[in-house]
Amino acid sequence: MSNSDADDVEVPSTIPILPLRNSVLFPGSIIPIDVGRRKSVRLVEDAISKERPVIGILTQKDARTEDPGFEDMYHIGCAARILKVIKLAKDNFSVILQGVSRIEVTNIEGAEPFIAAEVTTISDEETSDVELDALVMNLKDIAKRVVKLMPELPKEAGALVESVTEPGHLADLITSNLELEVSEKQEILETFALKSRMRLVLTFLSRQLEVLKVRERINTQVQEEMGRNQREYVLRQQLKAIRDELGELEEGATDLDEFREKIAESNMPEEAEKAAKKQLDRLKQMQSSSAEYTVTRTYLEWLVELPWNVSTEDHIELDEVRRVLDQDHYDLDKVKKRIVEYMAVRKLKSDKKGPILCLAGPPGVGKTSLGRSVARAIGRKFVRISLGGVRDEAEVRGHRRTYVGSMPGRVIQGIKKAGTNNPVFVLDEIDKLGHDFRGDPGSALLEVLDPEQNSSFSDHYLEVPFDLSKVMFIATANQLTGIPWALRDRLEIIDLAGYTRQDKQQIARRYLVPKQLADHGLTDGLCEISDEAVFSVIDSYTREAGVRNLERELGSLTRGVAVKVAEGVKDKETISTAEDVATYLGAPKFVSEVAERTAEPGVATGLAWTAVGGEILFIEATTMPGKGKLTLTGQLGEVMKESVMAALSFIRSRAPKLGLDAGNFVEKMDLHVHVPAGAVPKDGPSAGVTMYTALVSLLLGIPVRPDVAMTGEISLRGNVMPVGGVKEKLLAAHRAGIKRVIIPQRNMKDLIDVPKDIQDEMEIFGAKRMDEVLRLALTEVPDGLEEPVEDDGVDASNSPAPAGKDTGGKDDSSSKA
Repeated sequence: MSNSDADDVEVPSTIPILPLRNSVLFPGSIIPIDVGRRKSVRLVEDAISKERPVIGILTQKDARTEDPGFEDMYHIGCAARILKVIKLAKDNFSVILQGVSRIEVTNIEGAEPFIAAEVTTISDEETSDVELDALVMNLKDIAKRVVKLMPELPKEAGALVESVTEPGHLADLITSNLELEVSEKQEILETFALKSRMRLVLTFLSRQLEVLKVRERINTQVQEEMGRNQREYVLRQQLKAIRDELGELEEGATDLDEFREKIAESNMPEEAEKAAKKQLDRLKQMQSSSAEYTVTRTYLEWLVELPWNVSTEDHIELDEVRRVLDQDHYDLDKVKKRIVEYMAVRKLKSDKKGPILCLAGPPGVGKTSLGRSVARAIGRKFVRISLGGVRDEAEVRGHRRTYVGSMPGRVIQGIKKAGTNNPVFVLDEIDKLGHDFRGDPGSALLEVLDPEQNSSFSDHYLEVPFDLSKVMFIATANQLTGIPWALRDRLEIIDLAGYTRQDKQQIARRYLVPKQLADHGLTDGLCEISDEAVFSVIDSYTREAGVRNLERELGSLTRGVAVKVAEGVKDKETISTAEDVATYLGAPKFVSEVAERTAEPGVATGLAWTAVGGEILFIEATTMPGKGKLTLTGQLGEVMKESVMAALSFIRSRAPKLGLDAGNFVEKMDLHVHVPAGAVPKDGPSAGVTMYTALVSLLLGIPVRPDVAMTGEISLRGNVMPVGGVKEKLLAAHRAGIKRVIIPQRNMKDLIDVPKDIQDEMEIFGAKRMDEVLRLALTEVPDGLEEPVEDDGVDASNSPAPAGKDTGGKDDSSSKA
């Protein structure tokens, strides 16, 4: 608006005053405002009743003041003409104002019903010189550049700026469209000298131009970096670029602020809390796009999410613990007894450290599932990790954070997964840990499984101690020979032997058969399996210490029934005999070979211990004309070969008493000893008694009783030495249909672990001397045997064995012993 236009509007000397919040009106500008305050509404209603009303607009110093007085407003303002009034609602108007000229309030005429004041109009002086023209040119040039950098402004804005000729009007037009603080705009309104006002506007406009240039450069950088990334990522990069340009440090995000609360809530130990706060302070100084930021943030998340002081409450009612254990597993009395003992101690001493047990036994006897049952019985969380094939020590202790992709070890991961610091923690297959040039994780477990050290277990990733003393560790193993001696020393070993025939029948009846029927949809009496059928599956289709294959065979049986029921061939099936079982499972896979294999001299049945339970072992011997050569076959280990030589030497030393011509069978006869199943490696000393019996049977021509099996180590003096794995061997003999078993006399004490029903169904004899074995094993008693006598002293068989000799442990073998 030009000055000549302003002259057309007469500004009265006394005009009503309308307070304006958060804005400044300049001469020539047109703005809409909302009017809702009581005095302002009265002012508008009074003004529109007049022809071409003119009012005064003064900006409030504080926008929060609801009923401003004269002292709450700036005294320099702008006279305005009301162009249009729109009534939005009762006591609410939208008013469009056009600025006319600057005014200065000289006197207040009244405050009710609205403020009225005497004002003086202030006009721009008409002058022209080179400096003013230069200022105008600069303003127009910068304004046009600003318009180009602001795509939200219409294209005509540049032409409008160019069309304005009056310096004062140009300054006011530009200022009204700049994004400035209210105080800065008011300062320009109160600057009456044209040159001063234009210099001030030029300063603000130049600042706006620089901001727009930076924004343009930021947009260009972000577009080049982001390409096709999502809008959210673009906005984050823009924010980053703006902060980089302004040299500001990035403020901590909301989620980072939550870390400090989580650290306090986690109730972690002082050392861990100190480390967490230190890392949090470092994190707040990092750029979120840096690699170190992600590493540090992940570390903090691990620290705050670990259950430092979160524990579950134990069930210490012993009857309930027994009930749950019996409900989940049949037999396994040793383990159940140990768990009940622990809970009894916990009831009396609540801070008792958790036990570190090792369940050792053949596959399929329920070692792993027992851990889950223990957790349920005592009301704790359950965690299981498999250690089979683990070769890297970092799998246990974790990787240091300097490595890319590092994380805590499996122990800490399991604790976090459990969510408590006292779970039942099963270390499965601990005997299959790798230990070679690539690492020895077994050594890393020493600290985990040592009650005196694991209260301050230090993971390489965390680098702060974590208390594992409340954890109940249960390790499982098939054989103890694979466990390093130092680690084995820290474990409380509980041996789990295989199940008896009756045990398997009970397990099948209580657990396996109902499970398979439910899994195959044969509930509601669609299929019934008798005890005789279950025994048939146990005897003729499985030969194992556990029940894993038994479950598979029962599954195969029920699938066959399911097919017939689904096809409508039968509405209901009852499997009650061995013939019914054969219909679905085919011909029996296992038959008793004992009677057939021992029907001639030179064949004896031994007992062996393996990693999967006990087995029977046949020893065959034969002679042929020759020069005294001894041949051994069947993949025998060095210890077993030495047992054959010891047995042969003892026979030669007693040849006359046994009625043998020593010169004949030593010089004119070759001996061949073979152990069938030649593809399976065999070793250990416990077959010495069987080797001796087979050779004597061969040389004397007297068969071994078909229902006898034996085990024991032989000495050169004819003593029967003790061996290990007696329970497993007796179970194997029972499975094979053996009726008489000969064991070392010093192993008779081990019968306490053998089920009573097994002892009732077999004759178990203890022997001190080899002659006692021959009396019990051969079908005829040869002449020249020693008479059994009472032990009236300490003989060699009762003397301590030298170090390294097998006296009571299980034989060291890869497959059979």
